Amino acid sequence: MCYPGGTCMSMKHFSSFVLGLNFTALFLSTVASACPKTCLCTERGGLVAVQCASRNLETIPTDLPRDTVSLLLSSNYITTIPSQAFKGLPHLQELDLSRNAIENVDAGAFQGVAESLRMLDLSHNRLRGVPKEAFARLRASIGLANNPWHCECALQEVLRELRLDPETANEVNCRTAIQEEYAGRPVIQVLDSGINFCNFHHKTTDVAMFVTMFGWFAMVIAYVIYYVRHNQEDARRHLEYLKSLPSSTQISKDFDTISTVV
Repeated sequence: MCYPGGTCMSMKHFSSFVLGLNFTALFLSTVASACPKTCLCTERGGLVAVQCASRNLETIPTDLPRDTVSLLLSSNYITTIPSQAFKGLPHLQELDLSRNAIENVDAGAFQGVAESLRMLDLSHNRLRGVPKEAFARLRASIGLANNPWHCECALQEVLRELRLDPETANEVNCRTAIQEEYAGRPVIQVLDSGINFCNFHHKTTDVAMFVTMFGWFAMVIAYVIYYVRHNQEDARRHLEYLKSLPSSTQISKDFDTISTVV
């Protein structure tokens, strides 16, 4: 078979060319069919990048291609990352969940991708705290900037295990704190200064226990005082009653008088 200009192709080469086109078309159609309707999927070296940013999503799509390597979910309305939300994506390396409304991260949210994930962005959300188990075994560089974090012992223990994105680490601020004087300050700077939120936690617990014990002790003392006073009052009334009764001497005199008269 020859084309205009004198270029010729044998039937064997032509058949291979057509087969290649058919295979490419079949692959692209497979990727397109596996892609969520609201997202855009592109293939890169046998792996898939899924673009779901700014699609008004309220939940994480469940019908994602298994070969997804990059998943962009930024600028949506997602509020929760449920358990095993990405379990079927063993090749996932990049996960962008920034600029959503995420308030809750389940303890098993990243099960199945902890080993493969290299970048996780949770910045610009509504996170006040996350369970320590949620980031267990994660090797990814994690962005947590611009969330309303509550700085206390649990958050300190979470951060101790993470690889924070160095470019945004100083933007992880305490919106509130177990000690008000640290509110508004970068968490890393506070911890680097030697502050240990877990010590505050223990002190607060000790104070609460002391107040509780003091309350019970005061109740016991008050009951004892009430019991003693109540019994003293009963004893006094009983004594007065006994005093009001005629004595045996007076009874004898009265008996003698009656006998004489008789």
